[in-house]
Amino acid sequence: MTITYEWRGGFDNVDVNALHAEGFNHPTADIDWLTQVRRHSLGWVCARDDGDLVGFVNVAWDGGVHAFVLDTMVAGGRRRSGIGAGLVAEATRRARAAGCEWLHVDFDDDLRSFYFDACGFEPTPAGLIAL
Repeated sequence: MTITYEWRGGFDNVDVNALHAEGFNHPTADIDWLTQVRRHSLGWVCARDDGDLVGFVNVAWDGGVHAFVLDTMVAGGRRRSGIGAGLVAEATRRARAAGCEWLHVDFDDDLRSFYFDACGFEPTPAGLIAL
């Protein structure tokens, strides 16, 4: 297994919708991811194994120094193999290269070890309003 990571790589919406449904445990939706990330994101990272999309992460931003990791997803049979950490590492490199000073992430408690231990994020106080 040789995984390649591509910043702002091309992808098929069907593939990302399938990954998202599997990763976030919901029925497959028909979201136009490509238009969404082109319009609102600093970039995104696609992870591929022999051409197959096996991972994806979106990097949104404020247009300045803050970037945000959103929707980190890895195909079910490929989890716990380092692909997710590779996605976030490439996202981190690219956000830094774009001049961002901060990379933010929020996540469910079961992902604390992934983001803190595998990806190097540090805990910070934050606030949230459910809308």
